[in-house]
Amino acid sequence: MSSLSRIVRGRTSKPPRILCYGVEGVGKSSFAAQAPKPIFIQCEDGLDELAVDRFPLASTYNDVTSALSELATQPHDYETIVVDSVDWLERLVWDKLCVQHGVQSIERVDGGYGRGYTHAVSLWRELLEQLNVLRNTRGMVVLLIAHSKIERIEDPELPPFDRFAPRLHRHAASLIGEWCDAILFATRRVRTQTEDSGFGRKRNTAHAIGAAGGERVLRCVGGPGCLAKNRYGITDELPLRWDAFMHALTNQTQERKSNG
Repeated sequence: MSSLSRIVRGRTSKPPRILCYGVEGVGKSSFAAQAPKPIFIQCEDGLDELAVDRFPLASTYNDVTSALSELATQPHDYETIVVDSVDWLERLVWDKLCVQHGVQSIERVDGGYGRGYTHAVSLWRELLEQLNVLRNTRGMVVLLIAHSKIERIEDPELPPFDRFAPRLHRHAASLIGEWCDAILFATRRVRTQTEDSGFGRKRNTAHAIGAAGGERVLRCVGGPGCLAKNRYGITDELPLRWDAFMHALTNQTQERKSNG
């Protein structure tokens, strides 16, 4: 069969693959719980206060792959798969490699020199392929939760700066970031103001905007302050709610269709 006969034309609509990350307590898991019919694979203990369906706490890499396999092969009506969180899942990936190589640290896998992190990419690819199966054959939304870290960025065109990013090793972060359709940064909206600290000195202070520690928002486009992206054309800062994200996604999809 000719390759030309297998060409796919136009856009195809598939469930989104999302990585939502942010600081502890901002509401990432609550955001995921609002997705349609979610089932959680919990890699860290912290879902007791949420009324959600979940697998038992995963203690090994194989616990996670077994849960994904069951979702792919067994009857169910779940519509969203949530992994909470992928930075804790990364520890299970490293643990599996340590057992395979008979060492105590990822730094010592295959003789060290960073080879452990390279081997980890292969296991991450296996996990992402299982998630692809759920998305492509079961029509499930894929939602990955992660904590945040502050990383230093060295840009040849700009002075060095710090930004928020998912708390993952750079190899895993790069692979997962390319795979996802959207990387969303969950945070609280704040404002800064200059105050007099005495003796003619000034200082900048941050103040939360809104009640209860600040309005919780999703940043959908990256900048100097955070890593974020999406393939849907969403540029607005959104409330940290699933319906707000889906409303923005639907509007952008309809606009793109109307523009051809």
